[in-house]
Amino acid sequence: MTDFHSYAPADGHRLPHDPFNAIVAPRPIGWIASVSEQGKRNLAPYSFFNAFNYHPPIIGFASTGAKDTLANVRATGEFVWNLATRAQAEAMNATSAMTEADEFTLAGLDTVPSLTVAPPRVAGSPVQFECRKTQIVRLTDHAGDEIDTWLVLGEVVQVHIDPALLEDGIYRTERAHPILRGGGAGDYFEPGERFDMRRPR
Repeated sequence: MTDFHSYAPADGHRLPHDPFNAIVAPRPIGWIASVSEQGKRNLAPYSFFNAFNYHPPIIGFASTGAKDTLANVRATGEFVWNLATRAQAEAMNATSAMTEADEFTLAGLDTVPSLTVAPPRVAGSPVQFECRKTQIVRLTDHAGDEIDTWLVLGEVVQVHIDPALLEDGIYRTERAHPILRGGGAGDYFEPGERFDMRRPR
């Protein structure tokens, strides 16, 4: 019988670092571009990000605190997800700074115009999703009390993929060298060994 390290989160984890997001990992980075109603650009990485639906494709990220990205998406209903790669890791990290500056300029990033939404895409990112907001949900705890986190969901209305990531029409995840979030204060990963496993019919 395994002697588990067990704890109730409300009582604390009794470890040097909260293991929750290390266990639900690795996760892709939600590198989200948005613009304000006045046209001010914003680019920020979100650790809590994922895909939630196939048809229509829906992705989402969680904003802990009412940050600029949340305000921009509320106001305009649009955002762009950019795939953060190992080659752009330092630039992505620079955009996490709490600043009033334009994060694209701050990180030395060029942009590419989007086709259907106002926020620009990150030049050099090999995949981008142009999105329109579907829902913004303020999260609650199990007692129904609101917490300081909002889940932002958006339908992907335009996809851009670098053809170098496609092999016989199949997207090869490892070719992009995406950054995956780990659980420690500075833990990031690239995909490791790939293996095939098909679902039973």
